[in-house]
Amino acid sequence: MSFAFAAAFIALTIANPATEKPSGYLAEPKSGHGHGVLVLHPWWGLNGDVKAFCRRLAATGFVAFAPDLFHGKIAKTREEAKALVQAHESKAAELKAQIGEAAKYLANRTGHEQIGVVGFSFGSYYALWFSNAEPERVKATVVYYGTGQEDFTKSKASYLGHFAEKDEFEPKAGVDALSKLLKDAGRPATIYTYPGTGHWFVEPSVKQAYNKAAAELAWKRTVRFLRTNLDAK
Repeated sequence: MSFAFAAAFIALTIANPATEKPSGYLAEPKSGHGHGVLVLHPWWGLNGDVKAFCRRLAATGFVAFAPDLFHGKIAKTREEAKALVQAHESKAAELKAQIGEAAKYLANRTGHEQIGVVGFSFGSYYALWFSNAEPERVKATVVYYGTGQEDFTKSKASYLGHFAEKDEFEPKAGVDALSKLLKDAGRPATIYTYPGTGHWFVEPSVKQAYNKAAAELAWKRTVRFLRTNLDAK
C-alpha cells in the first residue's frame, strides 16, 4: 500500500465493550468527516476483503464501519464458512441487534442520522432486512449477490444490486423476485447482472471467482450511487 493511499484514511479496529462501541472495523477519511456507510460481511466473516472495501470507501470520503457479526471468527474454506453460518442460524435476533447498534454508532460518529448500507452475500440479506426495519435511518442500500428479504413495505431507501450471471447460490429467479418486490413497494432500484461472473466476483481473496473488470465496474457504480443518495439534501 502506498503512503499516499494510506494517508487517505484512518483505520481503527474497535473491540472494547466497555466503550459501548460495537466490535468491528472502522475506516475514516483523513478529514474525519463524511456520510456513514455500514458494511455487512459475507459468510467468510470480517476478513481482509471487507476491511479493504471499508478503507476504499474512506478514501472516497465516506465513514465506513463493518460490524464483526462472527466475533473474530474467519473462514478460509467453504466448509468453514458453512459451519459459521450454521452456527449463527439460531442467532438471527442477536445479529440484527448487533447491526442496529452498529448503525447507531455510525450515525452518532458521523453526525448524520441517515446512512448507507452495503451487504455482501450473507450480509446482503441483513442489509435488505435493515433497510425495511429502519426506514428513517437507511437511505441507500447496496447488495452484492444476495437476496432473501421479502418485505419492503416500510422502506424509504433506494437500492442498487450487483449480481453474477452464473451464480450457484443466487439464481436468476431470486434476483427477479427481488426486483419485483422492490418495484411493488415503489422503491427506486437498479439491478445489474455482470456477464461471465459467478458468486464472489468482487472479492479478491476468492481467486477462482474474482473478476477484476466486473469488480471495478461494480465499485464505480456503488460509489456513484452512495454519493447521489447520501449527499442529496
